Amino acid sequence: MEWFGWMSSVEGWVALVTLVGLEIVLGVDNIIFISILVGRLPPEQRNLGRRLGLGFAMLTRIMLLLSITWVMQLTTPLLTVMGRPITGRDLILIGGGLFLLWKSVHEIHESMTPGEDEDGDGMAGKARASFAAIIVQIAIIDIVFSLDSVITAVGMVGDIAIMIIAVVASVAVMMFAAKPIGEFVDDNPTIKILALSFLTVVGILLIAEGFGQHVPKGYVYFGMAFSLAVELLNIRMRRNQQKLRLHKHIPGGAD
Repeated sequence: MEWFGWMSSVEGWVALVTLVGLEIVLGVDNIIFISILVGRLPPEQRNLGRRLGLGFAMLTRIMLLLSITWVMQLTTPLLTVMGRPITGRDLILIGGGLFLLWKSVHEIHESMTPGEDEDGDGMAGKARASFAAIIVQIAIIDIVFSLDSVITAVGMVGDIAIMIIAVVASVAVMMFAAKPIGEFVDDNPTIKILALSFLTVVGILLIAEGFGQHVPKGYVYFGMAFSLAVELLNIRMRRNQQKLRLHKHIPGGAD
């Protein structure tokens, strides 16, 4: 069968493994965004929110892959702004970047607003009431991230079956990673602020790319990884200090 002809070639398997890895890397910002939004839900709804969010991401990417002709038409200029042609893809990237930028700044503001954490019942009621709104926000940003991912996949691989299998495999991996990442972000407020700052930068990059200024995401991922490593060291140092203070207050402990 034509759809499975790639399985008899080494190049097909290499392309699949490479694309799965790339899809996982490109999905890091999506996982962070979903984890932060889902963290606003009551604990009993978070797993459902994660599954729905990643499920939307997978369906969006598969639908875009199955409509490659339409996706490629998004590169056709629609209008000209200051002498530069603007395509449908550019408009989606700019709109998605603005949405991500607004949402990230809003979440940072919400995280730093005093009194929210103390009002647990009020916060839970607010989260329960906004479950549908959070899923809609996840679906919106999934379209933006999926578009970038699909265009990258189409540029790398010409076999639609490989691309779909890579999407399904990468989302399956992300489903396993989403819960521990989300719980870690929820348990460490400084990591949440760092993740939101990362999403703010990603939003700016999407806007810049929409206007034709391409900045490799590798620079952003490296900066994020370095900042995360430093913050993990800080977290470990704070925990060691807390253990030391606790040990000093225990009768018979060191003075």
